[in-house]
Amino acid sequence: MTTPPVTVLIADDQPLVRRGLSLILSPDPGFEVVGEAEDGERAVALAHRLRPDVVVMDIRMPVLDGVAATARLAAELPGCRVLALSTFDMDAYVVGALRAGACGFLPKDSSPEDLAAAIRTVHAGEAVVAPRLLTRLISTYVRGPRGAASPAPGGAGRDGLTPREAEVWRLMATGLDNTEISRALGLSLSTVKNHITGIFDKLAVRDRAQAVIAAYESGLVAPRG
Repeated sequence: MTTPPVTVLIADDQPLVRRGLSLILSPDPGFEVVGEAEDGERAVALAHRLRPDVVVMDIRMPVLDGVAATARLAAELPGCRVLALSTFDMDAYVVGALRAGACGFLPKDSSPEDLAAAIRTVHAGEAVVAPRLLTRLISTYVRGPRGAASPAPGGAGRDGLTPREAEVWRLMATGLDNTEISRALGLSLSTVKNHITGIFDKLAVRDRAQAVIAAYESGLVAPRG
């Protein structure tokens, strides 16, 4: 059986960017661009009507910016995954979008191959943000714990984690990928993945990006600088 294409909605306030992204994706039979939106409000409305698998979302747009639109989609259409786009690698809006529910972000100067790979990764349920780039962003823009009772994005704290899960979470937040965590703790890769799944469940977060943000906000890891 042929795998159905990943349906994509493109949201950007610049017509040339929208058209460029569409022209990049359309020749690939693995994708179907189902619509384009010029602002966040329109993106949310079209997502409700078209039910795309992935929304490629510029995070700086008029009417409703990409962060607010992402939060709306996460609440109203949890099956629709958001890939945020940013002009700059180091952008405070990026952390806002990740906290709001985006599954990752991609700089606008990324290659067409990176865009296609990122959309596929997001559609598969994984976070796109490279661990070290994510920690660099968060250490710059997330300013440590908000207080003793600071919640994780989904409302859970770290008290419910086992000591091993807490250690895996800490290593994840410092930028290690699954293979590096496996080596550091002497665990199999499958065991690390199982721990990470448990961490996501207990913190009530959607993906690695939100789990790393939660680590900084809970005080488990301190921002640098």
